[in-house]
Amino acid sequence: MDFLNALVAFANFVFIPATAYGAQLALGALGVTLIYGILRFSNFAHGDTMAFGAMTTILVTWLFQSWGISFGPLPTALLALPFGILGCMALVLFTDRVVYRFYREQKAKPVILVIVSLGVMFIMNGLVRFIIGPDDRRFADGERFIISVREFKALTGLKEGLAIKTTQGITVITAVIVVALLFYFLNRTRTGKSMRAYSDNEDLALLSGINPERVVMITWLIVAALATIAGTLYGLDKSFKPFIFLQLLLPVFAAAIVGGLGSPVGAIAGGFVIAFSEVTITYAWKKVATYVLPDAWAPDSLVQLLSTDYKFAVSFVILLIVLLFRPTGLFAGKSV
Repeated sequence: MDFLNALVAFANFVFIPATAYGAQLALGALGVTLIYGILRFSNFAHGDTMAFGAMTTILVTWLFQSWGISFGPLPTALLALPFGILGCMALVLFTDRVVYRFYREQKAKPVILVIVSLGVMFIMNGLVRFIIGPDDRRFADGERFIISVREFKALTGLKEGLAIKTTQGITVITAVIVVALLFYFLNRTRTGKSMRAYSDNEDLALLSGINPERVVMITWLIVAALATIAGTLYGLDKSFKPFIFLQLLLPVFAAAIVGGLGSPVGAIAGGFVIAFSEVTITYAWKKVATYVLPDAWAPDSLVQLLSTDYKFAVSFVILLIVLLFRPTGLFAGKSV
């Protein structure tokens, strides 16, 4: 019985939160890896692109809520999500036309585009904070839990309870659907194959009649959709605060690089590696250890390797290790 309680505690505080967080990071990392693989630069404005898409979704969600429109037990934000995606698409296309296209036509080096993306990042961050403010914004409604601790205890008779939040379930299901659609698009459609050809060999793709501007436009549209979905899911699961997405840029990039920049499969794997590492290392294992170990060995301390304040340091250390020993990442993406 104690082993089952330990298993439930592990699932409740480590496995389920890390799975949801990993899905959010994977969607964010997919956007980073698509830009790197196709447009050939590291987009440091991606975190704030996620923030802008989520902010647009929140504003439409609040509008729907004021009109009395809801989605039953599911968050109203899911109804507002398509509008958030459209708003983010408009922003990234505008940014590409006004900023990035000039440097692309000049055949600027990737490092120049990275510096430009830093400038775009600060402008986007300021814009988001100006529109919605710098404070926490909670916008989740509907049923809070798929199963609550009380219901689980009554169902199983165990001492330890398990709670699965609705937002966690939605995050995982949405991520699976989005990833499946993306891989189908890239591997099965003519446009997706054109994007992959352009990524593999730009000159050969141009000789084959592929329109580079169309490839760039579609890449930005997909990235905007991924960023908005990732940002909204993260905001629903935790809370929305513009500055958080600036901090989230590190684990997102770490996920993309650990998996292998330019590799969509690697981005997904990297997202879960970073998420499970962060949650496992910053979780206090005392409760699980108390169930598993004999009473004489029960720990007095929290059995926590690092405080949650150092969560982002974990992804930074993993990033450094990967860059030192396997710079192409787990799935041998393009060398950083």
